[in-house]
This record gives sequence, C-alpha cells and structure tokens, in this order.
Amino acid sequence: MTDSVLIIDFGSQVTQLIARRVRECGVYSEIVPFQSAEKAFREMQPRAVILSGGPASTTDVGSPRAPQEVFEAGIPVLGICYGQMTMVAQLGGEAEPADHREFGRAFVEIKKNSRIFDGVWEAGEQHQVWMSHGDRVISLAPGFEVFASSPNAPFAVSADEERNFYSFMFHPEVIHTPDGAKLLRNFVQKIAGCSGDWTMASFREDAVARIREQVGDRKVICGLSGGVDSAVAAVLIHEAIGDQLTCIFVDHGLLRMKEAEQVVTLFREHYNIPLVHVDASDTFISALEGERDPEAKRKTIGRLFVEVFEAEAKKIGGAEFLAQGTLYPDVIESVSFTGGPSVTIKSHHNVGGLPERMNMKLVEPLRELFKDEVRILGKELGLPDAFVARHPFPGPGLAIRCPGSISREKLDILRKADAIYLDEIRKAGLYDAIWQAFAVLLPVQTVGVMGDGRTYEYVCALRAVTSTDGMTADFYHFDMEFLSKAATRIINEVKGINRVVYDVTSKPPGTIEWE
Repeated sequence: MTDSVLIIDFGSQVTQLIARRVRECGVYSEIVPFQSAEKAFREMQPRAVILSGGPASTTDVGSPRAPQEVFEAGIPVLGICYGQMTMVAQLGGEAEPADHREFGRAFVEIKKNSRIFDGVWEAGEQHQVWMSHGDRVISLAPGFEVFASSPNAPFAVSADEERNFYSFMFHPEVIHTPDGAKLLRNFVQKIAGCSGDWTMASFREDAVARIREQVGDRKVICGLSGGVDSAVAAVLIHEAIGDQLTCIFVDHGLLRMKEAEQVVTLFREHYNIPLVHVDASDTFISALEGERDPEAKRKTIGRLFVEVFEAEAKKIGGAEFLAQGTLYPDVIESVSFTGGPSVTIKSHHNVGGLPERMNMKLVEPLRELFKDEVRILGKELGLPDAFVARHPFPGPGLAIRCPGSISREKLDILRKADAIYLDEIRKAGLYDAIWQAFAVLLPVQTVGVMGDGRTYEYVCALRAVTSTDGMTADFYHFDMEFLSKAATRIINEVKGINRVVYDVTSKPPGTIEWE
C-alpha cells in the first residue's frame, strides 16, 4: 500500500470518522495516539498527515503536540480543531482560550479560493459547518493566510498553500458539515496526490500474503462465535493456509434460534473448514441460573468460554497461533490514552481474557478494518449475504437480553419472541435499514386477559436502532401497523408473554446494548 494517510489522534470522540472518510476516498489510513506518532510516522512513511481534534488546550502546560518532523518532511498536513491549534503553536503562531466557546452548527464565509475548496466552495459563499472548540487562533504562523472565517472563528480555515499545510477550526469528518467529506477528498487526492486505489480486493490479496508470511507451516486455531467478524477472519485465514486452520465453535446456549446450526452448516458443508463444535450449553446455563447481575453474567460467560476453549485447544495440540476477529475500532480503543493492548477473546464475548499460560501468538487479519469494511470483505470472500449482513449480536447473547435471573424456560421464551420479531422485520423489508434489532424479556410479569382467562406472564420489549458507525444510535421509527402485527404474533405464538412494548430510547456515543 504505497498511498496512505497517517491520522494523529489527540483524543477527539470522532477521530475514527476521519479514518472512515479517508478510506471512503479509496485511500488507506491509520490512527495512532500522539504518544506513539513519531515511531508510526517513520515506519509508515505516509503521503499525508491529519491532526485530529481533542479536549486539551495548547495553552496548558504539557499539552500534546505533533512530532516536529511531520512539518519538516515536505508532505501535506491538515489540522482539525485542536490539530489546527497545535499546528499554529508549533509553527510560530499563537492561540488562546476563547471568550466564547463554540459547539454546534455554524456558518463560515469563504474569503478566498483554495485548492482544498476546489469544486466545493467558492469565494463569497457561506456554508454550514460543525464547530466544537474552546480555544481560538489569535495570530497565524508565518506563511499562513485566512481562507474562511465565522463570527466566532476568524481563522476558521487557514493555510500555507506553498507548503501544503491546511487547517480547519471545524470538523469536516462529521455529517453535520455537509461538504466535509468532499473537502477531505480534495486534501487526500488533489493535494496529497493519493491515487485512491485501495480496494477490498487488494486488501484481501495483501492480507493472505501477510498471513502466510506470519504463520508459515504452523497450526492456527480460531474461536468462532457465529458473528460476522470471527467468520470473515476464519474464511480469510483458511484461504491463506488451508487445513492448517482449525475452528472451535463453543455453543454456550445463548444464541438466537438456529444460529448454531447455521454456523456448523456454513463452515463444514459450504467451506469445508475443519471445525470442532462443542455443545457446552448445559455448563453455561447451569452456571448462570439465578444470577441477576449483568457484569457477573459477563464474567461467568467469559471464564467458562476460556476454560472450554482452552480444553479443546489442548485436544487439537500443536497450534502456535490464535486467530481473532479483532477490528480496527478495538485496536484504536486498546491503545487509547488510558490503556494498552487487549488480549480479550473479542471474537466471542468481549468479556474474557486469553490466559498467558496458553502462550499463543495472535493472528488478527481484520485489525485494520471497520465493521462495514469487514462486511464488504465477507462478500468478497463469498460469504452468503444473509450471513454477512447479520445484525451485531454481542457475545453474551441472550444472557444480557434477559435482565434479572436466567432460566432455560425464560431463554426459550425469549428466543421464540426474538425469532418472530426478526421474521416480521425481514418480511417488511426493513432488516437492512436497521443497524440492530432484538427482543428483551423483562424481569416483570403482568396480569392480562387472554380469551376467557386471566394470565400472569412476562413483558417483552422490542428494540430497533439505526446507526452509521455503531457509536451512536437512534430508535427506528416503526409505524403502528408493523408494531401491532409483531406484538400480536408474539403474544399469540409465544406462551409466557402477554404484553409487548417498544423501546424508543436514543443512545449517545457508547454502547448500544440493552443493559
């Protein structure tokens, strides 16, 4: 990959969106925290660098900076929000805390045409952007001039076009800056000269070569969950090394209806990948019965998964590598300001740790990809659309969709209601328009009248959200006809439920799980 962009992260909540926008231009990008940016810059040798936003102020003692060699390498640099501030401070300008902080929609006036505006903005126009800053520039560095301003940000866009240094006070990566993606495209393609030829086909070819180089003729085991990430990782690795790979599928009894059968069929019959199927549902459910605390449930599932997985790995013997479906957001999070690399067996449950005693090296072929990119790779590898487009379903599965104590009876009730709900969503042609949908069996029983008798049964909650990145979510706006039909089917067909409610909670950045 000759064309790449390095993104130096100063702690912005939306840094991942910068990487996504760059990749949408067909250009490979990586995010690194500012603490390790110098090493990454030397190793990667990018065509351009983008400095992200962040919560710090350049006037604070010890506030983060970009490696000075970034500005001395003769390559284009774009500073966004805090990235603009540190660019100003490091190149001879000055910034200070603003009298009026600015968060939200604003309008910039284009003062002068620029290459970064080419085909997007013209001098004399006004355009909407999204601001989020507490500092302001009070003097530009030598060689810089103003190209756009707003009432609260007189240096909203400043640049030294001779050195290809550009800076935005606003965030072009968010959808609230309508033309932001086009501005970023101008930067990476027209200014940095990146070819835009990074495709999933080329990634597949490179990944296969890297796996073969890393593994050689040694054995690999992979923990399958039935989810998209671990499945795509397994198929990709199998393409690279064939039967040197063995997959272990630990069925903990907390999956949706018929999911276990689907996983076994796909890998044994469709791909002919060596698969060990362990039905450990009795072990897991017995250990969870009566447990009410959600974190205790997670820890129990994690502990048991590791124990079962380790026992099966010993039976296989001789494997030196463990394959995981780690994605790029997991990598970014694991090297954030507060933590180091994680050894979580993320591909199955997000709650357990890989014991050091297993002494295995990791193979993580998807660690450079976002979730939507993994789905594209899955299609590239020939995985069925119904499998690749499956909604996210966290590893603890039905255990966290059943708040309060767990029993086999409650899990069976929930599994049936969930299957009916998803069936109605598919029949309505809505499945692909929804990021995640699931049923929840609430720890509440209500009195109801069904026919000529009274019932005392559980309440089922239905949840459906839309999301573009999994970081924020809004409830899906079903019409009442759909909800009535789904609720009627669940009440009529699932013994144990006499009332259905719909959850209309929106979620800010963070998990979109029900807990």
